[in-house]
Amino acid sequence: MPAAMVVALSAGLLTTTAPAAHAAAGATLPFASVEAESATTTGTKIGPDHTQGTLASEASGRQAVRLSAGQRVEFTVPRAANAVNLAYSVPDGQSGSLDVYVNGTKIAKTLPVTSKYSYIDTGWIPGAKTHHFFDNARLLLGQNLQQGDKVAFQSTGTQVTVDVADFEQVGQAASQPAGSVSVTSKGADPSGNGDSTQAFRDAIAAAQGGTVWIPPGDYRLTSSLNGVQNVTLQGAGSWYSVVHTSRFIDQSSSSGNVHIKDFAVMGEVTERVDSNPDNFVNGALGPNSSVSGMWIQHMKVGLWLMGNNDNLVVENSRILDTTADGLNLNGNAHGVRVRGNFLRNQGDDSLAMWSLNGADSNSSFENNTISQPNLANGIAIYGGTDIAVKNNLVSDTNALGSGIAISNQKFLDPFSPLAGTITVDGNTLVRAGAMNPNWNHPMGALRVDSYDSAINATVNITNTTITDSPYSAFEFVSGGGQGYPVRNVTVDGATVRNTGTVVVQAEAQGAATFRNVTATAVGVAGVYNCPYPASSGTFNLTDGGGNSGWSSTWSDCSTWPQPGQGNPDPDPNRNLAKGRPATATGSQDVYTPGKADDGDANTYWESTNNAFPQSWTVDLGSSYAVRRLVLKLPPSSAWGARTQTITVLGSTDGSTYSTVVGSAGYRFDPASGNTATVSLPASTNLRYLRLSVSANTGWPAGQFSEVEAYSTP
Repeated sequence: MPAAMVVALSAGLLTTTAPAAHAAAGATLPFASVEAESATTTGTKIGPDHTQGTLASEASGRQAVRLSAGQRVEFTVPRAANAVNLAYSVPDGQSGSLDVYVNGTKIAKTLPVTSKYSYIDTGWIPGAKTHHFFDNARLLLGQNLQQGDKVAFQSTGTQVTVDVADFEQVGQAASQPAGSVSVTSKGADPSGNGDSTQAFRDAIAAAQGGTVWIPPGDYRLTSSLNGVQNVTLQGAGSWYSVVHTSRFIDQSSSSGNVHIKDFAVMGEVTERVDSNPDNFVNGALGPNSSVSGMWIQHMKVGLWLMGNNDNLVVENSRILDTTADGLNLNGNAHGVRVRGNFLRNQGDDSLAMWSLNGADSNSSFENNTISQPNLANGIAIYGGTDIAVKNNLVSDTNALGSGIAISNQKFLDPFSPLAGTITVDGNTLVRAGAMNPNWNHPMGALRVDSYDSAINATVNITNTTITDSPYSAFEFVSGGGQGYPVRNVTVDGATVRNTGTVVVQAEAQGAATFRNVTATAVGVAGVYNCPYPASSGTFNLTDGGGNSGWSSTWSDCSTWPQPGQGNPDPDPNRNLAKGRPATATGSQDVYTPGKADDGDANTYWESTNNAFPQSWTVDLGSSYAVRRLVLKLPPSSAWGARTQTITVLGSTDGSTYSTVVGSAGYRFDPASGNTATVSLPASTNLRYLRLSVSANTGWPAGQFSEVEAYSTP
C-alpha cells in the first residue's frame, strides 16, 4: 500500500533558520526537541547507523542512548516547559517505566514505556523487515520549568533506548464554547471506564450546524462514528481532551463542513492489517472541512481520505506512531491543503497523494515537519495534476524511502499519472534516502520516478537544501525496471552538503536542467549517469549555469558507488600527484612548485634559499590510501649527491596536518638515478601531501624535480 534553509544542530537542539527572501522549511512547532545523544548520560550511546533493521537506523539523527537498570539520561530544557514527550524503544515483548527527575528531585509521576505498539512485520511488502522500533510517551510535569533546568529519565529495570525529548509549554484547558453540545450532557464518561460511543453520536446529531464539545477527560469509543457532517468537534486541547479508539470516523461520503480540532485520539493499533479501517479518519469528511490542533497516535493511518474532500485543510496537528501512512489523499482530492503538521515514526509514507480512481489536483503539502518514516517516503506524490510540495522539513528516512518522491508508481488501476506542473519548492531534507533492498542500490534524498509510465508533467524543483544524505541527493529512476523516461525536470537553486555518494543519480532515460546547484563534501562523484536498461536511452544533464562542486562523473556503470568510496582507479599503478595543483612556502626564481609534479624530471622546484624549514604541498583531488612516494632530482650528473632531511605530512581537509613519516635523511645520488623512495604506513589516507624539508647537504634549499605518489607499496 502506498501508504532553502539552513539546518543547525546546536547542543542537540534542532533549529531552523531561513535564508533571506524564502520561507523557513518545516512547521512552527509548540515544542523544542533535544536529542538524547547530546544529553548527559550514564547509559550507552548507539549509532550512527543507516543499516535497515537496526535500532539506531530508525532513531532521530541515527543515534540514541541505551539505558540499563539504574542508568539515566539528563536533558537540559531548551525553553519554558511544563510537559515532555519522549521517543523511546524497549525490547520486543517488554514494558516498564522510567523514573522522572526535575532538577535532581524525583517527581511522583513515572513515564510508562512499552513495546506494545512496536516491532511491526509486513511480510507481504517486498524488502520489508521487522521495523517501527520506537514509540512516544508524553507527560505533564506538574510544574513550570525554565530554560536551563534539568529533566532526567532513569530506567527502573527495563532496558530503554531513549531517542529524543520534546519539551512543551502546554497552556490552560480551553473553555466550552457558548451554545455547544457537550458529550457529557449526552452521557459520555470522562473517566474512560464507560463506553461513550452513543453519547458522541447523540451529541453530533443534536449539534448539527454547531459545535460538539469534548471536555477534559478520557473517553472510550468502541465503534466508529459515521454520518458526520455540518458539525464542529472541539476539545479543550490535545493534552486535555482524549478520545480512545482505533477507528474514529469511518464514512464513505459526507456533505462536508466538518471541523475537528483541539483534542487527541489515541488508538490501540498494534499491527498493520490493510483491510481494516483502523484510522483516525477513513473515507470522506466532505468538502470545505478541516482538521486542526489534533494529536493522533497509535492508529494504522492518521487520515486515509477517499471520496469528496475538496478544499480540506489539515493543519497544526501531530500524527505519531502509525503503522502505515500518516495521511494519504487517495484520489479525487481537489484544493486540499496539508500544512504546519508534525509527523514522526510512520510505518509507510508520512504524507502521500495517490491518484487512484481520479487525479488529486491543485493540492499541496506545505510547511510540515516529518521525522523517521521507517518503511517508505517522507512525502510521496503518486500521480496527480498541479501538485505542490513546499517548505517541508523531512529527516531520517529509512528503507524503501526517499525524503520526497515524485512518482508515477500506480500500485492499482485506474491511476492518473503526473500532469500539469509539479512544484517542489523550498524543502529541506536531512539524512534522507536509503538503501532499497529490492533494487540492491540506494534511493536518493529526492527521487523522481517514472515507475510505471513516462513522466511528462513539468517538474520544477527549486530552493532545495539536502544535508547528510547517506547516498545521493537527486535521483532520476524508472523504478519498475521498464526504462520509462523522466522528462521536463528543472532543478534550480539547491545546496547539497555531505552527500554519501553522488549529487545526481540518473538511472532512467530523459533529461533535466540544473541551475545554481552547489555541492560541498561530495562522497564519491558529482554524477552517476547509468540509465537502466542500458539500451533504454540516455539521460541528458543540461548545465544551466551557477553549478559548482559536482562536475565529476562516476566512471564504472557495472558497480555501485559506496559512500566515500571515490571513483574506481582506472590504473592502480598511476602517479596520483602528476599534474595536480602544488604550492610551497617559497620558491627560488623560476623554480616554482608546479615543476615538481609536471612529469618532467629535468625541471625542478627549489625553495627559498637559506630559510629552512621549507615545505611543498600537493592536492591529490580526493583522499587516497597512498603507500609509496618516489622523490626525484634531475638525473644529470651535474647534480652532485646530497641528503635531504624530510618529514612527510598528510591532511584530508587541507587545514589540519598530521605526521605520516617522521623526519629522516634521504640520499639522492646521480649514480643510482638521483631518486629516493619513502614507504608510508598502511593506515595512510590523505588528500593533501606535504613534504617539509629541514636540511640539504647539497644546497641551502629544498629541491624536488618530481614527487610521485602511488597507492601500491
